[in-house]
Amino acid sequence: MSIKLKGMTWSHPRGYDPMVACSRLWQERTGITVEWDKRSLQDFETYPVEELARAYDLIVIDHPHVGQITKEKCLAPLDVEGHQEERAELEDASVGRSYPSYTWQGRQWAFPIDAATQVQAWRPDLAERMESWSDMLALARQGKVALPMRPPHSLMSFYTLAGNLGSPCRIDGTGPLIESDAGLDAFERLRELTDLIDPGCFSMDPIGVLEAMSDPASQVVCAPLIYGYVSYAIAGFRRSLVTFGDIPVAGTNGPVGSALGGTGIAVSAFSNAREAAIDFAYFVASGDVQRGIYAAGGGQPGHAAAWDDDAVNAATSDFYRATRKTLENAWVRPRHDGYMAFQQAASDRINDGLLRKEPARKVVDDLNRLFAASFVAA
Repeated sequence: MSIKLKGMTWSHPRGYDPMVACSRLWQERTGITVEWDKRSLQDFETYPVEELARAYDLIVIDHPHVGQITKEKCLAPLDVEGHQEERAELEDASVGRSYPSYTWQGRQWAFPIDAATQVQAWRPDLAERMESWSDMLALARQGKVALPMRPPHSLMSFYTLAGNLGSPCRIDGTGPLIESDAGLDAFERLRELTDLIDPGCFSMDPIGVLEAMSDPASQVVCAPLIYGYVSYAIAGFRRSLVTFGDIPVAGTNGPVGSALGGTGIAVSAFSNAREAAIDFAYFVASGDVQRGIYAAGGGQPGHAAAWDDDAVNAATSDFYRATRKTLENAWVRPRHDGYMAFQQAASDRINDGLLRKEPARKVVDDLNRLFAASFVAA
């Protein structure tokens, strides 16, 4: 009897198309079928992984879920016998902290197949990359900047600003999320920018901003903090090209502290074909596949072999080399059980504080309170 696996990924060409292409090649090699469904970006960031694990063999996840899924025991660890050399190669080929972001309590719960962090996007026909935060603000005063602020992206930008200013947020429960003065600085800088952009940004995620930017008639030419989407850097994907590079620097240490994103391939603990699913996970995360059919299929690889590849960069306006420094210096979000609820609540609190013009100290105090409560709830 032939094996048929079901997978769930997210609804964008970058998330769906390469999985279909890789599954076609996997079927040719093994006879095993993998069929993929997709969910919206918002669902991807918030939907309970346990529910997906009961319906699918393979799941594309975000690393902050690992504490929750470990407690729920809904995913199968991938550090299994017989794959030690392959696993060591994947760890060595991690772009930034992508691989260890899926390591929790001594086990490996997913492999990075898509590496991303907040970077800068701009229209190369209308602007250049902004080197500094102050230069970017000057552009914002001309009405030419957008920032995705739909939760959780408002919190992601707060994280990135805090990290870039030299005070990265805490990832454990040993103290506040951020010291008060550092939190005030990051929040006020975020407020200064959001006061200059279209309020519609509060309902936009990165895809929404990039779709707007890639319209030839767009007035927006720069998004200073946005998760990179390689699709828009490929000629012909949209009517106007969008290119990507390092974030504009607000601090004194270069493009550091960006909030790491990306996705990993995970296997359901409830799968009736767990071994076959794990084999596919190793396959799709491998260097040859990542720099080959995965990248050619529109994916944004998580393996250094693809990021270093001349042909992969040439096809994507040098996307990988241009954003590599920011990604190598990115910051890994908290991952404890209880974090995902905090991420939503904190994003909402930041947006409420900005839209209601609340004092920064009140908002930062509430973020610290919510962060402390996320450990108690767990």
